[in-house]
Amino acid sequence: MSTAEVLAPSEPAGESAPRRRGPLSPLARYLLVRLALLIPMIWVLVTLVFVMMRVIGDPIQAALGGRLNAEQIAERKAEAGLDRPILTQYWEYISGLFRGDFGTTLTDNRKVSEILVTNGAATLELAFWSLLVAFAVGIPLGRIAARYRDRTPDVALRLFSILVYAAPVFFVGLLLKLAFSPFGWPASGRASVSNELTLLDVNPHTNIMIVDALLWGDPAIIGDVLQHALLPAIALGLLTGGVFLRLVRVNLLQTMRMDYVTAARARGVSERRVMNKHAFRNALIPVVTVMGMQVALLLGGAILTETTFEWKGLGYSLSEYLIKRDFLAVQGIVTVIALIVGAMSFLIDVIIAFVDPRVRF
Repeated sequence: MSTAEVLAPSEPAGESAPRRRGPLSPLARYLLVRLALLIPMIWVLVTLVFVMMRVIGDPIQAALGGRLNAEQIAERKAEAGLDRPILTQYWEYISGLFRGDFGTTLTDNRKVSEILVTNGAATLELAFWSLLVAFAVGIPLGRIAARYRDRTPDVALRLFSILVYAAPVFFVGLLLKLAFSPFGWPASGRASVSNELTLLDVNPHTNIMIVDALLWGDPAIIGDVLQHALLPAIALGLLTGGVFLRLVRVNLLQTMRMDYVTAARARGVSERRVMNKHAFRNALIPVVTVMGMQVALLLGGAILTETTFEWKGLGYSLSEYLIKRDFLAVQGIVTVIALIVGAMSFLIDVIIAFVDPRVRF
């Protein structure tokens, strides 16, 4: 019997045995690792929020010091649990988060979870419209810039992307209000007052204005809701759209230099088909990756956008409670925003794992 025949049943000569991968697929292992990393990240975020709200001073004194005497302030501290040791307060804060209890505001005695349900839906709606604007602006303009590289359209679009990214959101919002208000375009609120009152009777009431309008079924109300959403969505969406434009341009240019694209051209495939069929999908992978990081940017910009357009979402509530120095309300809202950012980061990781198989290994 030859040496080759002896080695054949077991393993090829000169090669190592195939590595055992275990019962889980590469995708499942990747997602489990990302989920495991998400837990300490969220813990660090919520702990930082707790510490920062304690470092700035006594929240009761800050919010109510000018309206209550010393005895009343002491009573309010006892009710809020702020007279207990700091570790006890921290444990109650963390355990409350597991129960869905984000605390109670000092100035109007509202549950932060109630604010999350009512105003959080408004922020979610604004973020959705803003992402639509960002994709509508960034992706097609990025393709145009890549197609006309270093020519007039490319230079103009790159300047545009820098401008919309650098311009403060509130400034863009004010410009939009000044430009469109004289033509009767609505520039504040989520709908006209009469329509907002009408939509309160929708069953089920989702607090997402466009969904409630669609459930009501009146085209006039739907149009009114869309008109009110347009200017805030443009103001906030252009911020992210400028990032997407530059990303799509750069990655399309890099992808168009890949070997498989060159091979497609050598086979006589048209330039339009090369870009649409071969290059465009791979160029979108970094856009999906960055989209997770842009969620934090959108939520930060939403504070200024909602204040500018009186869009009553989480950002609008946060600015109001900051003015009132209600730091317990600020703590709850910022904690919610931190949890949303963490959850969106994990969701983007899941999407990337399905889009790009390379990240699983």
